[in-house]
Amino acid sequence: MPTPLRGESIVKLNCDLGESFGAWTMGQDADVMPYIDQANIACGFHASDPVTMHRTLALAAQHKISVGAHPAYPDLVGFGRRSMALSAEEVKTLIWYQVGALQGLARIHGITVDHIKPHGALNNDMMADPELLHTVMLAIATYDDQCPLMIPVTCDHASHRAMAQEVGITLILEAFADRAYDDTGRLLSRREQGAVLHDPEDIVAQALSFTHKQGIESASGRWLDLPADSLCVHGDNAEALAAVAAIRQALGVGE
Repeated sequence: MPTPLRGESIVKLNCDLGESFGAWTMGQDADVMPYIDQANIACGFHASDPVTMHRTLALAAQHKISVGAHPAYPDLVGFGRRSMALSAEEVKTLIWYQVGALQGLARIHGITVDHIKPHGALNNDMMADPELLHTVMLAIATYDDQCPLMIPVTCDHASHRAMAQEVGITLILEAFADRAYDDTGRLLSRREQGAVLHDPEDIVAQALSFTHKQGIESASGRWLDLPADSLCVHGDNAEALAAVAAIRQALGVGE
């Protein structure tokens, strides 16, 4: 594993990867992989395919980074960004199916899936619906209660940890280095001006705030206590990749 980030807490960098499909390439997986600690790999429902999963796992094994499953609603056309009305049984089985598929391929590379991070609308829906979040937690506890669930950190993080403890799993609380937050500790809607940070200096400053202060200021200037365990970064274009490299350098990792 890469050297942990330095600061008052150990915070890792994670990135959603393996989202190409067939002849269509998305992202710059090979370029961003050396800078991160955790790769959340698409499992075929919102993106990816068996060959893409295999190749992404090979890259993760090469760079000795942690591998996580990135399950989603069955929505290839909408990239998993559209909500679906599913039963609890459907939610559980789609998670088991996707994690199992990735774990099966991971064995070929001598690695294991050691966390699960829901994607897109599934992730958004469970954070807005405690019953759905509970269902997702139960699915993971049934599959492997030693496999942590990665969820967005919000101002409700204490209740989320309590729910996870009751179910019997561990949480990884995730924050975003390149997204603005509203006063409730949730991501500012992309429809709002300033929702996405583009200036590498701003992105690095937010990463440092999460790492050293365990929180940031909201878009309106309100202080938010957000104790993140992992920072989500993006490397799907040259600008994003430069920001990831800058974060890595600013946090003094690998020196």
